Amino acid sequence: MFLSPGPPMPQDIYTQYCAESSALLHFVRVHPGNTDIIALFFTPTAMVALTLLDAGLIVVFLALVRRLLKPRGSAPLPPGPKGYPVIGNLLDMPQSKEWLVFASWAEKYGDMVYVTMLSQPLLILNSLPLATALLEKKSLIYSDRPVFQMAGELVGMKHGVTFEHPQNGTRFRDARRMMYRLMGTKAAMERFWPLMELETSRFLRRVRAKPDDVQAHIRQTAGAIILKISHGYEIKEKDDPFVELVNKVLDEFSQMLRPGAFFVDILPILKYVPEWFPGTGWKQTAKAWAEDLNRSVDEPHEFVKQEMAKGTAMPSFTSTLMEEDDLTPQKEFDIKWAASTIMGGGADTTVSAIYSFFLAMTLHPEAQRKSQAEIDAVIGNDRLPSIQDRENLPYVNAVLKEVMRWNPVAPLGAPHRVIEDDVHDGYFIPKGTIVMANSWKFLHDEQTYKDPMKFVPERFMGKNPELDPYTATFGYGRRICPGILLADTSLFISFVMSLSVFNIEKAVENGKIIEPEVVYLEGAISHPKPFKCSIKPRSEKAEVLIDAVRLAGEE
Repeated sequence: MFLSPGPPMPQDIYTQYCAESSALLHFVRVHPGNTDIIALFFTPTAMVALTLLDAGLIVVFLALVRRLLKPRGSAPLPPGPKGYPVIGNLLDMPQSKEWLVFASWAEKYGDMVYVTMLSQPLLILNSLPLATALLEKKSLIYSDRPVFQMAGELVGMKHGVTFEHPQNGTRFRDARRMMYRLMGTKAAMERFWPLMELETSRFLRRVRAKPDDVQAHIRQTAGAIILKISHGYEIKEKDDPFVELVNKVLDEFSQMLRPGAFFVDILPILKYVPEWFPGTGWKQTAKAWAEDLNRSVDEPHEFVKQEMAKGTAMPSFTSTLMEEDDLTPQKEFDIKWAASTIMGGGADTTVSAIYSFFLAMTLHPEAQRKSQAEIDAVIGNDRLPSIQDRENLPYVNAVLKEVMRWNPVAPLGAPHRVIEDDVHDGYFIPKGTIVMANSWKFLHDEQTYKDPMKFVPERFMGKNPELDPYTATFGYGRRICPGILLADTSLFISFVMSLSVFNIEKAVENGKIIEPEVVYLEGAISHPKPFKCSIKPRSEKAEVLIDAVRLAGEE
């Protein structure tokens, strides 16, 4: 490919001008030997008149030509819907419920579906064995993250562990090692059990007082647990500034990571367009979100430093690492962002899963009754359940697994990126391809789960249980979630305590039963659409257990 202000006229090869030459561009067909190459030249007029958008389109075109000319042996690209010139499959990409559309593509094209958005290739995996083969067994080349222009570059999330590139030095490995020390083993997690039990019992108290605000109570409790672990911070009972800020950032994060939500992710050169240019309101959005993100990272960190200076810091992920002898400015920066990743990764997914649990119990009273019968038989009704009771509550554990399978919190997981060309199952996968694992499809596959659209906890019990949904819920390979034990334990204690003291039923208004809809909102983390339900104490003994709990700030 030649780029020049004017077309060269090499003497040793035959050249032929194409009919498409114009005042702005010259297309030249070059024939060195038996090779047929198209060369593109800018005229002097074009060099002056070219705008950023023009440049972006040219870059896309050149990338497409390069991809077409790049040798790949005899291996074809994976199948997928036929795209259009230049824009590829941009018009085919769904605007909502992407996981359902991608699952429908599998019926026509198979488990591996290949599309392009302008020059960006995207590979969608619609089977768990395929995802395991690529993202785990070939994790050395499939563990990179795409460069997210909106979320990573403009908002600034590139500093977080979630967006770190494993091949760039040791920062990715060091951050995950720090997290593993905190919560990577059962022994490490046990020190947080009293905290989880305390905050979950406070959750019961809040729900009893205002049952219609259950989703807000879930957010508050998740924030309380995460902030105590990450920064040693105890939240205020009402209007806590850190909880509100973190929840705001998580909502923004979910919006910015939706596939195709911002065109700058598809055409990165748009980030250089000036803010006064029409149609660039997203740049102001990026600025506002960046400010929120920086506050959510910096302010809790500064709180810890102030507490350490006073000698009153509570043990936490941040304070423990900040006390080490080898602290440098770079390490402190990494600690700050690793703590932020714990907050973001743990809070939002937990909120979605617990809210899904309340939806499931509202719609499936038989599963609720079986859970309560098991709890009553094992624990009785004179105390609240504890995490130590878990091994004796197989049905409650099955309910937890079924909630995670029935409505996965991240239907498409987090995207991966291939760092070198690969051939798999006879198909060529180009370097730079973004890979998305359709977890929703894996967990609703009729080949794996009987009646996958039904809520059936029993599928995970007995001598031949169905596949554990955790295999497709918490990531793959080098990108597997480091907080899997934290999330799992938080969910269990929330489910079992709620079941022990509450009856969760369909709401009744004006004598009519309100049927909740199983509708999930858009976003990288998918939350149930708000629904109404009735939450009441099961008995007078349950009321006594709830009332015995002391909220933060109470004597």
